[in-house]
Amino acid sequence: MSKRLFVSVDLDGLADAVREVQGRFEGADGLRLTDPEQAHVTLTFLGDTDPDAVDDLVTELEAAVAESGVDPFGAHVGGLGVFPSLSYISVVWVGVRDGEGDRELTALHEAIEARTTAMGFDAEDHDFTPHATIARMDHAGGKERVQTVVRDEDPDVGRLRVEEIRLTESVLREDGPAYTTVESIPL
Repeated sequence: MSKRLFVSVDLDGLADAVREVQGRFEGADGLRLTDPEQAHVTLTFLGDTDPDAVDDLVTELEAAVAESGVDPFGAHVGGLGVFPSLSYISVVWVGVRDGEGDRELTALHEAIEARTTAMGFDAEDHDFTPHATIARMDHAGGKERVQTVVRDEDPDVGRLRVEEIRLTESVLREDGPAYTTVESIPL
C-alpha cells in the first residue's frame, strides 16, 4: 500500500502563536482550522509513494540538501496570505518573512524538486511560496471576515531555527490529516 508523502520544515515551538493567529478568524463561517501542532512549510508534495522507494528517496533528499548549500538557519514566520486569491479563498496561510528564511527554503525546495522529479515525481504546478497553512475554506460564508483579517492584519508568529527537513507521511482521516515523520534529514 502506498504512502502519501511530502517534504517539510515543521514550525516546532510555534503552535501557540499559530493558534493565536487562527483566533483572529473567529466567527468566519466555512473556515476549517488546521491543527497548530502540525503546522509546517511544505517544501515538496510527493503524493502516493511506493514504500519500497522510501530508502532511495531519503538518499536523494540527503543529496538535495547537500546540493542546496543551505546550512542551519533562522526563519521568521509572520504575515497572512491566501491561495488562490482574496476573491476566491481556498487556503489561509502564514508566511515566511522576506530575507528571514525565505531564500533558504526556496533553495531547499528547488534542490529537492530537481532530485524528486528526476525520480519520476511530479513537479509543483505553481510557484513556490514558503508558507504554513493555518485554515481551509469549505464554503464562502465567512469570506468577508477572512478577507478583512488578511488585508488589515500582519501578525508576527515567531522565529524558529531550521536544522533539518522531514520526509513526512500524511494519513487522511475524518477529523483531518495525521502527520508522521518518516525520516529527518539534517542540514
